[in-house]
Amino acid sequence: MTGFRAFLGKEVQEIVRTWRIWVLPGIVLFFAVTGPVLARFTPQLLQAVAPETGLVVQIPDPTFRDAYLQWTKNLEQVVMFAVIIIGAGAVSAERRSGTAVLVLTKPLTRTAFIVAKCLSQGVLLAGTVAVGAAITWALTYAVFGEAPLVPLAQATGVWLVGALMILGIMVFLSSSVSSQAGAAGLGLGAFVLLSIATIWPPAGRYSPAGLLGAASGVVSGRAVPLWPVITGLALAGIAVAASLWTFSRKEL
Repeated sequence: MTGFRAFLGKEVQEIVRTWRIWVLPGIVLFFAVTGPVLARFTPQLLQAVAPETGLVVQIPDPTFRDAYLQWTKNLEQVVMFAVIIIGAGAVSAERRSGTAVLVLTKPLTRTAFIVAKCLSQGVLLAGTVAVGAAITWALTYAVFGEAPLVPLAQATGVWLVGALMILGIMVFLSSSVSSQAGAAGLGLGAFVLLSIATIWPPAGRYSPAGLLGAASGVVSGRAVPLWPVITGLALAGIAVAASLWTFSRKEL
């Protein structure tokens, strides 16, 4: 892959020196810091508001699981949508701005271009979520005095597999569609279709669709969904391979 190392370095520098270092990490770290605190004090807030509305609120005392569920729910909802929006511009934004044409006239192959994009985005995602999970664990322990590491690590790992799968799909769509908005729309459509597929039990047990919502299930005591993890990783690999094939045939 000619030019891979140099282009990967350029991608890393762009992440560190531009707005990209703040968007996804900012969202993840915000939820990591606020999640355990909200889980601890939400019952008190509801009980304080209830007398004014005439409602009787009976909520069990929160535990570390509530903090972990705050973390996984935020990952599954807000952060996953951020991954879709950011991934939509991975290739299409470079093509629209003319950067892709500029760098590909240098000794840089299209394969190296796509692989560097996938690797830089994947490392940013994995590193950010790992730091967020560590902060969630530390604050959960500080707030609740109890914070088992295994369920948090398993749930975060399961979500990360699903997020990398979605990222692979988004790189493929970004390679196929010239518009970032169009790629984002198609990505949201694919996410909705996967979510709908979980209604069918076999799809939830064996297909990549089973990764959506699986992180919260792991926190609640369910086993790690092995087959969705395997098929999700396979789909991510297929999506990257499809990106390489599509981008190699695109006119810039």
